[in-house]
Amino acid sequence: MDEIYEFIADAEVQGMRIDRAAVLFLPELSRSAAQRLLEQEKVHVNGKAVSKNYKLRFADHIKISLCAPEPCDIRPAAIPLDILYEDQDLLVVNKPKGMVVHPAPGHYDDTLVNALLYHCGDSLSGINGEIRPGIVHRIDKDTSGLLMVAKNDSAHLFLARQIKEHSFRREYRAIVLGNLKDDIGTIDLPIGRNPRDRKKQCIGGINPREARTSYAVLERYRYFSLVKCILQTGRTHQIRVHMASMGHPVAGDTVYGGEKNDFGLRGQCLHAAVLGFEHPRTHEQMEFNAPLPRYFTDFLSKIKKSNW
Repeated sequence: MDEIYEFIADAEVQGMRIDRAAVLFLPELSRSAAQRLLEQEKVHVNGKAVSKNYKLRFADHIKISLCAPEPCDIRPAAIPLDILYEDQDLLVVNKPKGMVVHPAPGHYDDTLVNALLYHCGDSLSGINGEIRPGIVHRIDKDTSGLLMVAKNDSAHLFLARQIKEHSFRREYRAIVLGNLKDDIGTIDLPIGRNPRDRKKQCIGGINPREARTSYAVLERYRYFSLVKCILQTGRTHQIRVHMASMGHPVAGDTVYGGEKNDFGLRGQCLHAAVLGFEHPRTHEQMEFNAPLPRYFTDFLSKIKKSNW
């Protein structure tokens, strides 16, 4: 059975095309997904199916039907999870470095999603399809730390809207190469796909989108700095690209810092330490903290001991 979502057009969307407005109403929808729903006559305005070119009028009644998720063919796996919080709507998980979030080539049975399916069974949101059940936001394979997982579609949409509105708090710890000029600052540079390598992002690039990262230097060493980074937006590889753009790539990040930036870390020294959001059911403001993992503290000790 389809999930039905209803909205009333206000002044913010008045005059806006329905395909653009649908993405605002349901932040997990891409523009192309919204257009497919319109082609399938899954979007009605004032009781009638409309085309993607329809421009909303004030007080229009919009009804969007989302197909129920298809059965998931991904196999559950008994992989241990570090769960900081769980209730009927969501989980907060502390992901280890090296774990892929959802199945991809080379990783079909050892991902966070496989572990979640074993732990939660069918109790995961289906908006992101059978490959990414429950996944509201992601962190890279070699980034450790906090992820929030939705157990139902209404929770998923509520949480995703917070991300889109930038009210979702995501704070990271990073060890970066060199010493930053300023103790605090904000990097406000758009990020898009690298035209020479589709797996990488860059400043500008193809289809750039606004990207802002606030930072504060917590400790300075001879060749490195320990930095707090707060995401104001959530672009792919945002912290890694922004820090590299300043000449201070994240230690261990050979993708944006070059091969000599490895330091034996086998991946970036980046940890999602703080996660804050409004609960979708209780509307309580919640915040979770994940301590620095062993790989991170070991590298810090090595920096201090070696006078790096």
